[in-house]
Amino acid sequence: MLETDYKALYLHIPFCKSRCRYCDFDTDAVAKDNPAISAYVDDLVLSIRRAAKEGKLANIETVYLGGGTPSYLGSTHLSSILYMLSLSLNRFSELEVSMESNPDSITPELIKDIWALGVNRLSIGVQSLDDGVLSLLGRAHDAARAEEAIATALQRFDNVSVDMMCGIPGQDPERFCADLQRVVDMGVKHVSIYPLAIEEGTPLEAAIEAGEIPDVVEDEQAMMMQMAASVLEPAGLKRYEVASYAVPGYECRHNIAYWTGKPYLGLGRSAVTMTQTPTTRTRIQDGQVTDELDLKQTLCEDLMLGMRMTRGVSDEQVKRFAALVPDIYPVMHSLVRDNLVIYEDGRYKPTLGGWLCGNVLFGRIFELAP
Repeated sequence: MLETDYKALYLHIPFCKSRCRYCDFDTDAVAKDNPAISAYVDDLVLSIRRAAKEGKLANIETVYLGGGTPSYLGSTHLSSILYMLSLSLNRFSELEVSMESNPDSITPELIKDIWALGVNRLSIGVQSLDDGVLSLLGRAHDAARAEEAIATALQRFDNVSVDMMCGIPGQDPERFCADLQRVVDMGVKHVSIYPLAIEEGTPLEAAIEAGEIPDVVEDEQAMMMQMAASVLEPAGLKRYEVASYAVPGYECRHNIAYWTGKPYLGLGRSAVTMTQTPTTRTRIQDGQVTDELDLKQTLCEDLMLGMRMTRGVSDEQVKRFAALVPDIYPVMHSLVRDNLVIYEDGRYKPTLGGWLCGNVLFGRIFELAP
């Protein structure tokens, strides 16, 4: 019997047409005919087959192809991966199968092929519909191409998500809201909003340090996150996580698996696997243990991850943690007192203020089991 019952499968595709100026992910910008792509896909297909033979895929509920840019691989390579998944996973046609994509690599032919092969949720990295902002970010597409890609995806996919960024130097808040309204009007069912993060060693960090562009302003990012809600929620997309909005029933089940502590298997270069026993939680990347938590730390992490979601955490979760750390109740009461959390229907739920002051909210919980 396996020690861990994996519920989610992540496949990492580390290739892109070009690297964005803010990116610090493990990706390579290579030509489409680079032999490294074919070799990587072959290895990934073998890894899927091996995991299936070992029984690791028996109870998978969600699949996510991320990157990098999975759509950059093209139909032939994606067909190899998706076909092996269909052979290896129980009830494959019933699972949520998500794939990340960028507008520059979405074509009618690709959309038709991946839809026919079992992808049923497409996430498109739009980031902005402002050409000036896209240029600053180093994106490989313009606004017109992004809109064309969304329209193409919607011809086949009912479940289309777009990623958008806010708090970008020079970004106009009103234009940001207009961009959100535009993607909603086109018919997408899910939108994720990410404040731009300036990562160490990226070209964007270098440009800020050289004074070529201004640094991000956290207050402006917080303001724009609030403005996003005023556009998306009236349009029927409900906020279910700090950065995620969806038409009810279209929430990303794969991400929810992460936030609710379900074990997941990562295949491919730099992909992370999370294993779990009754007393420990371990994360492994490229064969190396990167994080190991005892039971107290695991329950604490579940509380913090639960506070990412609008539904928060249940009385039962708090009670389990309290059996090991009784001080959790005074902490939860202090969060309610400070309006960072509300208590209703037997659950502790984060407020907007709690999300905006996330360092305080999560910090108070983390201090109980560092």
